[in-house]
Amino acid sequence: MNLIIDRFEESWAVLELPDGATFNFPRSLLPEGAREGDALHFEISIDEEATRKRREHIQELLNDLKSQDKGGDIEL
Repeated sequence: MNLIIDRFEESWAVLELPDGATFNFPRSLLPEGAREGDALHFEISIDEEATRKRREHIQELLNDLKSQDKGGDIEL
């Protein structure tokens, strides 16, 4: 998908979608030298391997918490 840099407002770049809608995007994430009017190519994809590792890590944390649970009612 191509987006156009419409303008800059402080630390934001206002990007225009193909349908004319705009949204703010951190200026610091743009390529060096990007200017108003430049067309940007955006591609977003899921990193399957990083997602799998993150889910495994979270499951390990949950399993560790569950193993420490003595069960029963909570006393306040």
